[in-house]
Amino acid sequence: MKRLAYFILWTIVLACPLPLVAGAWSSWFATKHGCTFNGSNYHPCIVNGTDWGHTLGAALISGWLLLITIPMGVIALLAIITIAVTCAIRKRIKSRPNNA
Repeated sequence: MKRLAYFILWTIVLACPLPLVAGAWSSWFATKHGCTFNGSNYHPCIVNGTDWGHTLGAALISGWLLLITIPMGVIALLAIITIAVTCAIRKRIKSRPNNA
């Protein structure tokens, strides 16, 4: 059960910066291909015969998800630390010889 909890919490922590990656990718892609790019409107961005404008705009707007994912990641990281410290304390208490 503890292993599953660690897996889920680490998955949350590692997935939290993905909106930032999507926003950075869309900005880089648009700059590399000379496209007009801003967050207020979709502009056509034709690369190899395919219009990437809506995809780039959606990727940029997904950056707003950081307002939700970053706090979730911090909470998950605090949960990981709490579980690790609690397990370490329990293990240390268990390994002590009984002096009673």
